[in-house]
Amino acid sequence: MNENHGLLQDFTCRPFLNTYFKKKEEYRVTFKSGGRYTQVDYVLCRRCNLKEIGDCKVLAGDSVARQHWMVVCRKVLEVKKKRRRVKTERRIRWWKLKAEDCSVRFREEVRQVLGGGEEVWDDWATTAEVIREEADDILVEAWRCLEEM
Repeated sequence: MNENHGLLQDFTCRPFLNTYFKKKEEYRVTFKSGGRYTQVDYVLCRRCNLKEIGDCKVLAGDSVARQHWMVVCRKVLEVKKKRRRVKTERRIRWWKLKAEDCSVRFREEVRQVLGGGEEVWDDWATTAEVIREEADDILVEAWRCLEEM
């Protein structure tokens, strides 16, 4: 009994690529001796990889030994381009201020950061930055909560 019976059976079930492509006899013969021509060298492949094989033939001019000719198999490789991820900035969802709980929370946070009073600072750039930061924290957070539900 053969210990490697599974390997031997797997080996014999693989397709012989030399027989898959119709060729003239001169492109199939791999051994020549005493006026006799035979096909003794084969290329094996897994069945799942058959679609990648483009051609299989014998190069009569190039010989490894005097009587043997080289078997060449052409494999077609599919190159997949790696997609670049597009980096986008997080958008502040201002329309979320229409919701009562978001607008109340936003108003409270902005007042607290600006000093708790009703007056508006003279420096508009600072005030705008504070409003943007609080909106980013509150409105994006509210959006995440809605997305998880």
